[in-house]
Amino acid sequence: MTMKEEPILEPILRYFRLSKVLRHIPHNVVVLDIGCGTKATFLRHISPRIRQGIGVDFKVDPFESGNITVSPLHFSGQLPFSDATFDVVTMLAVLEHIEHESAMVTEVYRVLVPGGKLVLTVPSVWAQPVLEFLAYRLKIVSEDEIRDHKRYYNRQKLYQILIKKGGFSDFNHQYFQLRMNNFCTVNKQ
Repeated sequence: MTMKEEPILEPILRYFRLSKVLRHIPHNVVVLDIGCGTKATFLRHISPRIRQGIGVDFKVDPFESGNITVSPLHFSGQLPFSDATFDVVTMLAVLEHIEHESAMVTEVYRVLVPGGKLVLTVPSVWAQPVLEFLAYRLKIVSEDEIRDHKRYYNRQKLYQILIKKGGFSDFNHQYFQLRMNNFCTVNKQ
């Protein structure tokens, strides 16, 4: 069976997300990457600087490589990890695909150690028409991925879900890629 070829713009967008996030990953930490993708690209990239990396994604085949472990996961309201397991949780272009975002945020909070950090990127509200044009007309981003977006975000919406509802603190937000994406970090109290 042949894999579907990745649209041309996808690796470029992924590179910009990864470079934005990299400086927020401390050395010698345990990282959970939710929605790690079939190749666990981000975890493989940060592997030399972290103690351990766990990746989960519904479309991944399980594998282990050095300090990286990847497992399939269909989120059904609970993450299969003990409380206070991870120093950092990353969700890079993932939360917009999750049906029950509040349940996911609650679970991320639970599995983070006290003082742990959530690092995420999500598309902004201004990105929707642009992404739909790039996917449906130009075919240079994945139609399936764009069709699967449940929502788009702005600063206020992220603050509401992460701080007001999620219980996180230290809200740090900025737009990037010409305001098409949100970058956000929050900490577990």
